[in-house]
Amino acid sequence: MEKPVITATQRLAVPGPSPEMEALRRTELRRYKALATGLLLIAAVIFFGCRWWEAQGHTGAWVGFVRAAAEAGMVGGLADWFAVTALFRYPLGLKIPHTAIIRRKKDQVGEALSGFVGENFLNAELITEKVSKAEVPERIAKWLVEPDNAEKVSREVGKFVANAVNALDPKDAEAVIRASLIDKLSKPEWGPPLGRVLQKLADGGQIEPLVDQFVAWMHKKALTSEDFITRVLDDRAPIWAPRFVNELVGDRVYRELITWTAAVNADKNHEARHAIRRFINQFIDDLQHDPTMIARVEEIKTDIMNSSAVHDAAGTLWNSARDGLISAARDDQSVLRRKIVELSMTWGEKLQTDDELRYSVDQRITGAAAFLADNYADEVTSIISETIERWDADEASDKIELMVGKDLQYIRLNGTIVGALAGLAIYTVSYLLFTISPL
Repeated sequence: MEKPVITATQRLAVPGPSPEMEALRRTELRRYKALATGLLLIAAVIFFGCRWWEAQGHTGAWVGFVRAAAEAGMVGGLADWFAVTALFRYPLGLKIPHTAIIRRKKDQVGEALSGFVGENFLNAELITEKVSKAEVPERIAKWLVEPDNAEKVSREVGKFVANAVNALDPKDAEAVIRASLIDKLSKPEWGPPLGRVLQKLADGGQIEPLVDQFVAWMHKKALTSEDFITRVLDDRAPIWAPRFVNELVGDRVYRELITWTAAVNADKNHEARHAIRRFINQFIDDLQHDPTMIARVEEIKTDIMNSSAVHDAAGTLWNSARDGLISAARDDQSVLRRKIVELSMTWGEKLQTDDELRYSVDQRITGAAAFLADNYADEVTSIISETIERWDADEASDKIELMVGKDLQYIRLNGTIVGALAGLAIYTVSYLLFTISPL
């Protein structure tokens, strides 16, 4: 597959240091270039000075030694100047083959660099070994047991939770609540499940306290019903009936009523209690098996589910849950934040003391690292080659020279000095062999 052509507008600016640091590096680079060039010029001046001295007819063995050293130093310095310059630009502007290497071979350098990183740094075997030797679980455990670090975990988790909740679209959250809760409540029939729940409660004896509460409530109401009974009798009695007769009848009815409710309240086996139990059991059975009762409950369910309160319930639930979560996430003294601190320190202590847990965590970490290396190394290393490919060639060459040019100037210095020493040594050997007469 052919690579897409990078246009000029798609070129990326080469990242670099701050303007102040870049200016400092350029000053240092110029200084070291001037030093290397100055040493080369000194060698050239010495060489031509020696040649001029010899051309004047002066003799002396020392001239040959100095001239040879200067000549070799000059040649070495020129050769290394050419080599260093050829990395970044054309020497003297001459387009000599195999020069301006970084500018012309930028993309190939990026591919080679990405391949080198992938083969030597992002292979599963090497990463697994390094991760295993790093003892990550031990370091995590040691870090987590510190209270200040546990507080940091709580703080960062709180920030994440608050930001995540704020980032959620309320409409999406309401849709999830409606689909997972409200819509599911409206699908099944309510009668049979409700009947089965009540049946289990009745079989377990949990309905009996309700009977007791109902009977006690009925007796309390009876105790306060004297005026009500009298008023009802007054409204229902004939006009010609004397008032004292109504009061006597009302008092009689009241006394009979409270006597009966007191008896029902005191006697667990009272017939009225049995009637209430039979009514409840029949109601439970009708909820499960009577089509009329089931249909009636479904009508009630439909009215409830179509009500505005239920329709707005998703938004209300989400607003309440969102506000509660955000408040708890931001409050460092909330139950949520305190629980995160407690869990962080507890988990750190377990990692320190539980060998199996520590081994399991280590295996998971190394396994995850190996998986990422096996499956995503190419994607990671491709970032290197693709990024370098998008760099402007001239700017990339300039930035790279700015980073390493100072050290490369030492090559020029060494070339001049080593060349001079080599030239001196070679001339000395030849002088000893061919100039000094043997004894």
